[in-house]
Amino acid sequence: MAIKSRKHSTSAYSQMSTVLAAMLLPAAAAHAADATPAPPVASGGVMQEVRVEGTKENDFKADRATSNKYTELLVNTPQTITVIKKELIEQQGAVTLADALRNTPGVGAFFLGENGNTNTGDAIYMRGFDASSSIYVDGVRDMGSISRDIFNVEQIDIVKGPAGTDGGRGSPTGSVNLSSKQASMQDAYSGIVTAGSGKQKRATADLNKVIDYNSGTAFRLNVLAQDSGNPARDVVKNKRWAVAPTIGFGIGSPTRVSLSLLHVDQDNIPDGGVPTIGLPGYTSPDSANTVVAKRRLYLNDAQRVDPSGFYGSTSDYDKVKADMATVRIDHDFSPSVKLQNMSRYGKTQQDYLLSAFRGNAANLVTETAVGVVLPAAQWTLKRPDLRTIKDQENQLLTNQTTVTFDFNGAGMKHTAVAGLEFINEKQLTYGYDTASLGVLADANLYHPNPDAAFKTPSAPKRNGVYGDATTNTQALYLFDTAKLGEQWMFSGGVRVDHYRTSYDAVVLTTATSNPPVPAGVFLPVKLDLADTLLTGKLSALYKPTESSSVYATVATSKQPPGGGTFQLSTSASSAANPKFDPQSTVTKEIGGKWDLLKQKLALAGAIYRTDVRNEIEQDPTDLLYYQTGKKRVDGIEVSLTGEIARNWLISGGYSHMKTKVTSGKVMTASGDNSLSYTPKDSFTVWTSYTLPMGLKLGGGANYVGKLLRGTDGAVGTPAYADAYWVVNAMAAYPVTRNIELQLNINNVFDKDYIQAINKSGYRYTPGAPRSGSLTANFRF
Repeated sequence: MAIKSRKHSTSAYSQMSTVLAAMLLPAAAAHAADATPAPPVASGGVMQEVRVEGTKENDFKADRATSNKYTELLVNTPQTITVIKKELIEQQGAVTLADALRNTPGVGAFFLGENGNTNTGDAIYMRGFDASSSIYVDGVRDMGSISRDIFNVEQIDIVKGPAGTDGGRGSPTGSVNLSSKQASMQDAYSGIVTAGSGKQKRATADLNKVIDYNSGTAFRLNVLAQDSGNPARDVVKNKRWAVAPTIGFGIGSPTRVSLSLLHVDQDNIPDGGVPTIGLPGYTSPDSANTVVAKRRLYLNDAQRVDPSGFYGSTSDYDKVKADMATVRIDHDFSPSVKLQNMSRYGKTQQDYLLSAFRGNAANLVTETAVGVVLPAAQWTLKRPDLRTIKDQENQLLTNQTTVTFDFNGAGMKHTAVAGLEFINEKQLTYGYDTASLGVLADANLYHPNPDAAFKTPSAPKRNGVYGDATTNTQALYLFDTAKLGEQWMFSGGVRVDHYRTSYDAVVLTTATSNPPVPAGVFLPVKLDLADTLLTGKLSALYKPTESSSVYATVATSKQPPGGGTFQLSTSASSAANPKFDPQSTVTKEIGGKWDLLKQKLALAGAIYRTDVRNEIEQDPTDLLYYQTGKKRVDGIEVSLTGEIARNWLISGGYSHMKTKVTSGKVMTASGDNSLSYTPKDSFTVWTSYTLPMGLKLGGGANYVGKLLRGTDGAVGTPAYADAYWVVNAMAAYPVTRNIELQLNINNVFDKDYIQAINKSGYRYTPGAPRSGSLTANFRF
């Protein structure tokens, strides 16, 4: 079977090639400062006065985003961008990307998965939409559904609104970019050792050594080892080790070369969540039964399960190996012309098996065969065929060349960025024989046994089904910021992406997937999809003062069928069918930014409207997909970051979103015309103060509003997760010049809350209870 799609197809571009280049990053100035020569001595032995301009940044406030596509200071950038620096991350004891993203409102891992499936890795929702496929490392898309550790991250940039012009296809509401640690011209050695609740054991080291000052050569090594449980959950395990060496040449000179490697090895036990029985809004799954109406009404008042209980098996696993090799060359042709070239190869392998469950009427056993109600202690949960497996390999090969240049024209000063990008992405996924995964014994609802025997043995075996997708993309982009006098700035950007996807697969047909082919047939599939995506943004900015701005921006993004994976499908009941057009998004934003207190404190605010068209949605009657959906998000967002007074730091933000489906079916189980997994209101704040004797005290709070779940026909399950507040605290003290002890208490008031809920509402992830950790920070 073959389907070819050539929507708006243009002539094929050449495959990936190497472009000899070099480029300057804004941070190069900092490296150059390390090599500043000694002050000149005037005649007569009197030293001349030297004026040194120091940076105004502090531990929380960043002046710039790391992407070279943003040439201006953040205060002059007409878009909502949140920057999370490593100092804030370390104060909070955050170790994963999901942990760090709690520092920006309205962004988080709120969605647990569909039915028996549980999302793996960083399943991030942002402004109402899934942004999991829009995660970047140093400006390059990072593929693979893994949980990212931030041991090698310098700062995280969260770009709100369409980012299609910056990175190509992606989420309609933003992207996340992780900036890796680089070698510098200063010897520095540090380490962090942590122990805490949930059997937490973690150690990291960050070593930077100058090899040769004259040539600007330095080496940096970051390493990680962790073996931890989860304070909220039994059995769940997070075990990993990683190493990230980087060597830099020519640091502080016009030509700089950086070679970096990253290897991550994870051996985890995943979490499928716990049953929602007993939660507010839960009712008997028999209540809609038309044959025996309103049976088992006693389940409406059933007791909640212990949120620490594990309903999977100790034989479950999530094994990940990730490798990344990067070569970056930077060169300054002159102060006004700079060029960068970066090449990267990445490979991620994931081997995953989870014993999940559905607490529907058939699987929830509370009575004998003759209808006698059992004591609650004997209620059981069947797990017949819900072992979810993933055997997937992702590969990425990319080359980016970017030129930044200044010029004068039309009476204005211009800073332009032009770029060329070649990307080759591959994703190979294998299917498994369901019977080979085994069937778990029934679990006691209130006392599950993760070591329970299997009804049928587990010996996972591939069944011949696979999907092999290759996508080649060639992209051209151009940005320009024009300054008219000292108060007006106009900027715009355009990006053209031409992609071609080849998808070879073998599928096992079902009764509805490939008519008139009967069910149970192995069917070869070959699909091709080619298209050209055009995205852009335009803005005007006015500066009332040197340290403030007000702006208006309009920007677009597009997402082809198949989303970020390009796993295409011939099925009419699939959103990945190549017959569909790309999803299209337009965001309009008006905002203002102010650098206060001598540029030490940043205040920003914006109002925005995002309209998403060509949404692919499933009809609840025929279960087929149609491209009729239109959605809208209206929002307000404010943030405050930096230094309020000497030794007093703060990072905080508030978001209010009003979402609705403007065309198409309502998508929430509650029937509200809103977007699922999107809190209407969310708030985050963290502040710390260092006392004169060196004691540092810190604390913060996170508020997440009610989360409406999706709808899929499940009966009796909660339609939403309640809003919640969580308060955290920290104290740190330098016991010596080189050693600091830090105590973190999370969820100080032991709040009971739902962190994520799945689409059917059968399962949820409990929020972590009160927990603590003690950390020793070593710095030399």
